[in-house]
Amino acid sequence: MDADSDVALDILITNVVCVFRTRCHLNLRKIALEGANVIYKRDVGKVLMKLRKPRITATIWSSGKVICTGATSEEEAKFGARRLARSLQKLGFQVIFTDFKVVNVLAVCNMPFEIRLPEFTKNNRPHASYEPELHPAVCYRLKTLRATLQIFSTGSITVTGPNVKAVASAVEQIYPFVFESRK
Repeated sequence: MDADSDVALDILITNVVCVFRTRCHLNLRKIALEGANVIYKRDVGKVLMKLRKPRITATIWSSGKVICTGATSEEEAKFGARRLARSLQKLGFQVIFTDFKVVNVLAVCNMPFEIRLPEFTKNNRPHASYEPELHPAVCYRLKTLRATLQIFSTGSITVTGPNVKAVASAVEQIYPFVFESRK
């Protein structure tokens, strides 16, 4: 087995975070009283609204900014955001769905082998940092993709990036390096 051979790795997307604007002021009290599946956090000035399908949680501010978390794909995130905007329209707000953007994607990938973390860190020193007393994983940053990888000795890798394409590229780029340090 060598690092160049094509290995099919399953990348499981666990969370997609997106933002959008409604281009209108939102009355949080009205949303809390009339909306469904709503938690009103008056002390911080926001409302949490949950949708069942797709399973997302939205944080809504009175300025009209909305952050949606919990989707498992970029398409599901956009669909959920549009559904949320529609439910705000049904509450009587003049919502215009604008400035939609996926801002963060969290994914998990399991390597078919275990990894020697001290050896991996030594070989990839400027990008990798490993503090076993603080955290059990190596933190590896890819500045070009704006992605961060948490590499565990079990072979499990948690990837955070700005979009799904960057996450997939990050796993492709890291594979030869972790392959060198396999147990």
